[in-house]
Amino acid sequence: MGIVHAKVQDGSSKNVGEFARQTGLKEHQDEPDVKEIDMEKVPVRVDKINVEGLGRTKNDIVEDCIRELFKAKDFQDVLLKAHRARVKLDELGCFKNIGVYIDTSKGKTATEDGLEVTFDVKEHSRVTGGISTQVGNNEGSVLVGMRAPNIFGRGERVQMEYSHGSKKTSNFNLAFIKPFRGKHRASMRTSILQAHSQWPSSGYKMVEQGIAIDFGFYSTSLLKHSLQWEGIIRDLSTLTRTASFDIREQAGVNLKSAFRHILSLDLRDDLIFPSSGSLVQVTSELAGIGGDVGFVKNEIVFQDNTSLFEDIVLQTSLMAGYLTTLSKDKKITVADRCYIGGPLSVRGFEARGVGPHSDGDALGSNAYWAAGLHLFTPLPFRPGRGGFGDLFRTHFFINAGNVGDFSLEKISRGQLLDILKNNMRLSYGLGVALRLGNMARIEVNYCFPYKFDKGDQTHPGVQFGIGVQFL
Repeated sequence: MGIVHAKVQDGSSKNVGEFARQTGLKEHQDEPDVKEIDMEKVPVRVDKINVEGLGRTKNDIVEDCIRELFKAKDFQDVLLKAHRARVKLDELGCFKNIGVYIDTSKGKTATEDGLEVTFDVKEHSRVTGGISTQVGNNEGSVLVGMRAPNIFGRGERVQMEYSHGSKKTSNFNLAFIKPFRGKHRASMRTSILQAHSQWPSSGYKMVEQGIAIDFGFYSTSLLKHSLQWEGIIRDLSTLTRTASFDIREQAGVNLKSAFRHILSLDLRDDLIFPSSGSLVQVTSELAGIGGDVGFVKNEIVFQDNTSLFEDIVLQTSLMAGYLTTLSKDKKITVADRCYIGGPLSVRGFEARGVGPHSDGDALGSNAYWAAGLHLFTPLPFRPGRGGFGDLFRTHFFINAGNVGDFSLEKISRGQLLDILKNNMRLSYGLGVALRLGNMARIEVNYCFPYKFDKGDQTHPGVQFGIGVQFL
């Protein structure tokens, strides 16, 4: 990124010469047509920053986003800091368009190496809304939303959303979001929510109503923290008359009060088809400070991507979790336990198909792990290269995983490894993956379950998956 190639066209020598004089570079008439400019060696300073198009937005929160630009010492640093300032402005949620323009400094206050940076912004209307679609968890949903952005001039907004999914799920959410000034890019979200969900693989449905608070911030430029609390009334009931007794005895209303911390570091170069970089996400949840549901649950997600050759990517992934009771007075329901299996998890198995079942209903466990090794390549013979064909990838995979009920306090480290390896499930296969913009991806795989337990529900053959987060 530190080198700029500037090609001299006919009639443009005057402009190149002017640029050379401003940047301190030597100009020679007998130089070749292509010049290499090391941007780290072009000393500049930002004399002035303009923000055009402000209306309701207050000056102080905008200044907080752009003031780092004044510390730039070379042209490359100006470009990087201008990009970061644009990202910060975009995160405020005040603007629908943000343009950045860099020019030489003009006027009485201009210096010899001075630059003038202009941000051209366009604010959102006072009330916006629309209908869209969203994809996740192997389900498509229609989303109807309305929001009032930037209501107090510092990025505050109120938004209301209602979604209805293809699997008879529905969600209603009314939220107030407030961003805060400072280098940690903090924001707070308070929500009133109601959700209807169905889980045919476990034979139950659930209605959730309550409130939630989410405070998010960055401890470094890439390390994100999310501190959450939710107080939810949950009504769990059987989905059909044939639901198992284990599900029926858990039916009823319960109150869950839970604190959660999510730590995430995402260094991937792309969300859907990354070619390099890693993702680490650690979630810790404590439920039971209030309410009749109580547990401690820790989960980790890891993904690493390595480019072997041009457009050929080797991806490794790992998921693991452990759930333990908080006290004898608190209960854990089927909705809180751990599950694996399905097109977004261990492929070649039904959704929640790995682990204990009762009359066909998945009951979950208190611990799990799952791992995957994937190879993504372009389509054979590269049809549609440079266009529609680049949305597709050929997909080869091996998945493994296991679930179980055990207590870490009662077993040694050697026993733990034996438990994790014992009766390990294994599957492999191949297929095609399709990018849906930056929203999700579709996988159509032909799966071969290789190792499985007699109580598992396998899915050999063609399996369809759609979502964002895959194993």
